Amino acid sequence: MLRRALLWLGAWLVLALAGGLSQAWDSPRVVAQAQKLSPATLVRAQALVQLIGEAASQEEESRLKSINAFFNRQILYRDDREIWGVVDYWASPLETLNRGQADCEDFAVGKYFSLLAAGVPGVKMRLVYVRAQIGAVIQAHMVLAYYPEPGAEPLILDNLLTDIRPASRRPDLIPVFSFNAEGLWQGVAGAHAGDPSARLSRWRDVLAKAKAEGWW
Repeated sequence: MLRRALLWLGAWLVLALAGGLSQAWDSPRVVAQAQKLSPATLVRAQALVQLIGEAASQEEESRLKSINAFFNRQILYRDDREIWGVVDYWASPLETLNRGQADCEDFAVGKYFSLLAAGVPGVKMRLVYVRAQIGAVIQAHMVLAYYPEPGAEPLILDNLLTDIRPASRRPDLIPVFSFNAEGLWQGVAGAHAGDPSARLSRWRDVLAKAKAEGWW
């Protein structure tokens, strides 16, 4: 659950690679790893790999729309308890494609690595924990933010909505903190909260799994 993740932030929210992510997208490896999982996973992975190849030649905002739509249409939202039988689990892209189900963290992670593979610079993206107003309930949630330029208003990729909107059109979201390969921030565009590379995290675990799968 994201609520527990928020409480444990000080202990484990970190990117372990001080040098950042490289652009070492290995699509044959992704497909080969997917083939080991299941026929359905292979079909989803092949479709995503094809989409990434097509998106790589497009303008960046078109890439965002393609990848965002793929995950929102192909993957069903489920809680980690239903998918994994545990309170909180961060899935790699292929784990998400294999289950065909994801919570909000997994949607954001899958979109992040897919956009990296399509050539969107990692420095333009941050995974953002937010407090989301859903009806009368406020709950912890994660989205992916894209900054077309440094300091620009971000565009928000979210599994709660089908379309991508600028942050100013998402009054239902209150940013808490964000992170990427460069560090950790308060809010979406707030003060830099330091380099988290000295700490352990589920994020580091996801990076290791994604590297083994061929995403970077």
